[in-house]
Amino acid sequence: MKKVALFVALTLFTTATLAQTRGPDDGSLVIVGGGMRDLGILQEFAELAGGADAPIVVIPTAGGAEHYDEYWQGLAQFRAAGLTNLKLIHTYDREEADTREFAQAIRDAQGVWFPGGRQWRLADSYLHTEVHDALNELLDRGGVIGGSSAGATILGSYLARGDTSSNTIMMGDHEEGFGFIENVAIDQHLLRRNRQFDLLEIIAAKPELLGIGLDEDTAIVVRNNQFRVIGKSYVVIYDAQHQIDSGGDFYFLEPGDQYDLLERQAYRPTNDLLPLERIVERSN
Repeated sequence: MKKVALFVALTLFTTATLAQTRGPDDGSLVIVGGGMRDLGILQEFAELAGGADAPIVVIPTAGGAEHYDEYWQGLAQFRAAGLTNLKLIHTYDREEADTREFAQAIRDAQGVWFPGGRQWRLADSYLHTEVHDALNELLDRGGVIGGSSAGATILGSYLARGDTSSNTIMMGDHEEGFGFIENVAIDQHLLRRNRQFDLLEIIAAKPELLGIGLDEDTAIVVRNNQFRVIGKSYVVIYDAQHQIDSGGDFYFLEPGDQYDLLERQAYRPTNDLLPLERIVERSN
């Protein structure tokens, strides 16, 4: 019986360890819910990269165009935010993406940004290639990776809306993201497109996952296994293991709120940094 009990305990420990939600050990992430009009988000991204002159790589592959070059109009917003050292790279060819020559631009950069489109295109082109390795190395040396819309969802471990036939299918034919935040599914355009209930399907099927839904023009900045909310609207947390209001399927974070990924605990700064659930209890 002792051996059985030990086996069960070790199994539970291993499962809990594997299911740990955590961000990158080093570096930063800036994850945006799409519809980004607040240039302050890009300016914070640039600051994390080392300043407006820091070398930044933009990868627009999710957009699905046949060709991208330095004249792509999507770079205008970066320039408007004051970023001056931009390089665009793009391919749909996994063999090209899996060469050190193609990925060298990322190894020379201090920040990388993924704009919107369809997240499965990013998975098809870059998942488990030299580009993916170079992105992990960028975080390891303290760099920053950002993304908006599809470029936000790909940064998580579970790829929500990854089906090639429709972006309304939550659990589709692509289910693996880059995994820069482990044990998480990320959705975007949340309130703007009335998507606030959509992540519940994923969390019901995979209750170990943490769901993070971001509204437009709103971002989370992830550092040291914690994130804070910036921008104009709300971030929504879906957690089958921990709710802050009885009977609720999800709860809202507003700009300035903070979240501990390891503890799955939300905080709202007051005079002291208090757990959000205690603030909610006081108001009821």
